Amino acid sequence: MSEEPDGLWLFDGVCNFCTGSVQAVLRLDRKGVIRFTPIQSSYGRELAVKHGIDPETPESFLFLDHGQALAKTAAIGALLRRLEVPWRWLAFIDRLPRGPADAAYDWIARNRYRLMGKKDCCMVPTEGQRERFLLD
Repeated sequence: MSEEPDGLWLFDGVCNFCTGSVQAVLRLDRKGVIRFTPIQSSYGRELAVKHGIDPETPESFLFLDHGQALAKTAAIGALLRRLEVPWRWLAFIDRLPRGPADAAYDWIARNRYRLMGKKDCCMVPTEGQRERFLLD
């Protein structure tokens, strides 16, 4: 794929915290505007490298939003803006002072495996979810 799709979430597919967040957004995004790709897929690895993320030790997820690859709290805010109210209201997170907000994000990212665990393999989308995942 040469053109990056809009509304795509690049996530760590073996991280329990990350996949739990993806599962939550799958439930909340009733219109299906957000799509997903795990960093462990070939397309996910390609996107990660292109945007300066080490696919072996990802320190942030990316959200592709209107031609921009956003990370950390900027990515969270952009993703939340795609959801319906009341979840959209939480997008103010990217309006908080970037230093402290991103520092909190970095702490969670560094400790996500210790806090929530890690799987041996990527999550497998259900039949109904499969159309929202870009894998290669």
